[in-house]
Amino acid sequence: MDQCLLIHLLLLMASNGLCQKEEVCSKSVINSCSDCIRSGPYCVWCQQLNFTKAGEQEAARCDTRAQLLERGCEVEEIISPENNINTVKNDPLTTSFDKQEPVQLSPQKIRLKLRPGLPSAFNVSFKRVQGYPVDLYYLMDLSYSMKDDLENVKELGQDLFKALKTITNYAKIGFGAFVDKTVLPYTNTNKEKLQKPCDENDQQCQAAFGYRHVLSMTSSQEEFKNKVREQFISGNLDSPEGSLDAMMQAAVCGEKIGWRNSSTRLIVLTTDAGFHMAGDGKLAGILEPNDEDCHMKDNLYAKSSEMDYPSVGQLAMQLEKNNIQPIFAVTQNVETVYKQLSKMIPKSEVGVLSSDSKNVVDLIKSAYNRLSSKVTVTHDNVPDNVRVVYTPICTDPGPSQHSEGICDKVPENKMISFEVTVTAFECMEDKSFTIRPLGIKDTLTVTLSTNCECECKTHNDKRESQHCKSEGSIKCGICSCKEGFVGQFCECSINEREERARRSSCQRQNGTECEGRGDCVCGRCKCHTTESGKSYHGDYCECDDEHCEKFQNKLCGGNGKCNCGKCECDPGFEGSACQCKVSTEGCLTLNNTVCYGRGSCKCNRCECNEGYQRPRCQTCLGCPDPCQTKMNCIECLGFNSGPFKKNCSVACSKNIYHRMVDKFTMSSKQCQQKDTEGCWIKFKLDQLVGEDNYEAEILNQRDCPEPPSVTAIIGGSIAGVALIGILLLLIIKFLIYMKDMKEFKKFENEKKKSKWAEADNPLFQNATTTVTNPTFTGE
Repeated sequence: MDQCLLIHLLLLMASNGLCQKEEVCSKSVINSCSDCIRSGPYCVWCQQLNFTKAGEQEAARCDTRAQLLERGCEVEEIISPENNINTVKNDPLTTSFDKQEPVQLSPQKIRLKLRPGLPSAFNVSFKRVQGYPVDLYYLMDLSYSMKDDLENVKELGQDLFKALKTITNYAKIGFGAFVDKTVLPYTNTNKEKLQKPCDENDQQCQAAFGYRHVLSMTSSQEEFKNKVREQFISGNLDSPEGSLDAMMQAAVCGEKIGWRNSSTRLIVLTTDAGFHMAGDGKLAGILEPNDEDCHMKDNLYAKSSEMDYPSVGQLAMQLEKNNIQPIFAVTQNVETVYKQLSKMIPKSEVGVLSSDSKNVVDLIKSAYNRLSSKVTVTHDNVPDNVRVVYTPICTDPGPSQHSEGICDKVPENKMISFEVTVTAFECMEDKSFTIRPLGIKDTLTVTLSTNCECECKTHNDKRESQHCKSEGSIKCGICSCKEGFVGQFCECSINEREERARRSSCQRQNGTECEGRGDCVCGRCKCHTTESGKSYHGDYCECDDEHCEKFQNKLCGGNGKCNCGKCECDPGFEGSACQCKVSTEGCLTLNNTVCYGRGSCKCNRCECNEGYQRPRCQTCLGCPDPCQTKMNCIECLGFNSGPFKKNCSVACSKNIYHRMVDKFTMSSKQCQQKDTEGCWIKFKLDQLVGEDNYEAEILNQRDCPEPPSVTAIIGGSIAGVALIGILLLLIIKFLIYMKDMKEFKKFENEKKKSKWAEADNPLFQNATTTVTNPTFTGE
């Protein structure tokens, strides 16, 4: 109760303006009070005489209430139609079921007269009647794999009725069975196999069939028991079964099944296999789509082999239309498949059967409790351009949604409410739609019309004559001139030809008169209509509302209004074509900022400043290296030197947050720059949020070079001169040596060329003396 009071308090605060959005009037073509009212929910009309200035268009009378009051319009002269809610039928909710038609939803009929674009809210109450009748249709898979399950179901009647008695005294049970279509490739079409599709050892086996209705709704436990005992197993070829075929016939053949008008209708589908759906029939050459009609003949689905399986959407629609809630009691191997199916079928539950179906009663009971305690309110046949939003008011509410409202864990005889907000976006007359809880027969019929006309006060004849120059009458503050007269005050005769001065006021920047889209009448542009029947507008007819940007082939994406070539988006949308929902989720950075402060979030994407890169504007590839651009600030902040030494706090402290360290802790790139004193400064920069904000770590120790040694310089200079002198002497000596070698070789060559005379010198005597032994005989 406290939570409900809190929700009501919040709604009251919102209605008093604490949560209201800024009022804006998006004007387009305004020629009358009715045009103004159609322009937007916050557009109002000022019918005050002489409110517009001479030459000013009457569209100035249309604006927000605050703007008109600021411009001098009296409160009593403002025309603004309001929403009206009239409850036509509101029977009280029923406490308990007493065989009469119970009332579980109130009110039952409401008439709304709404102003376009202005939301109107009303409350719908629901209370689940204690002991409300239950119709349970047990739909069983009789394929061969369910043989052991069938034996247990035959003994199920007593336990099932006993469980239903704890819920209501007015319970009925029916029974049906299904296998699959009796055509290839689903079933063996051999004549003998059609008659006995089971194994040869199985004597009790019935002929193949698609869907058979066995027992209509009955409150007799014995009748249920006898009928189920007559059933035998059958068979087919492939694994998926004709489950959807059977459910469709059970849903649409209401008279055959025996559904009661006032009851909770349940179909319990038990199977251990998947299901065929629309399109699978093509495998057997069945091309005719399912027509969602009843085709029962002698309790058999007569068109099983002629008509395709229904789609999941078709089945969901028929189940919802007939207020039937399915419970899928399936084995664990197909649990995932049926949970996915359950997501597409409103008010359905999935439970896991044991291998022999012994737990089916507990499964049905728990699934029914989950279904009945969850109240889902939705609508049918809502007119175009009408939005319906549900806000649950209960202990365990679901989120507010356009399509439905949900309250969970609702016990019997507990009243809950939903706030229903209806908004019409265009003018309409007496359109109806229904609001109802899923799975419940009760409905609320809402008849909707709109209030698009103005109820303006009339003026006396004398005042009309003076204001409209005796040539017209006043309607909502503006003159409606007699034939032959035009102008703001009917001051111009059509036959007058003093046009030149008047026509100049219809030209923008000495251009074409009324931009070629209208006629200059009495110094004011009277705009033509476009090809689609709308009008050009603006002081010079320069605007139209048909040439805005499109998204998905819809003008302004269907989420805004086209006004003078630009899209004016509905609340919650943005973009040049209103194509995006307002969100910054895609622009958030790791430090929870938007685009690091270096861009704006548009259409949930970062539009980065020049140089910065998407997706989050973190890096700038074309920007100067901050190691160089921030060097002067680093020098003055860290070592109080450099060009910014005198005004360091002004020039640098606002955009660089620095700290002196002995060792770097930041992971960014290291910078090394030489300062004005010739020392090397090492530092790291990390860019913060924004373009020119940095965090800096500066090493305490600079690398400064030692001053030069004078002695070493002088000694080095002398040694250098001496070395150069020695090298020069060596070079000269080498050159002289090379010259001498060249002359010597030349002399040798000349010597070889010389030739001497071969005659003997008569003056020459050989120095050798020959001595002979006189006694030597030669022996």
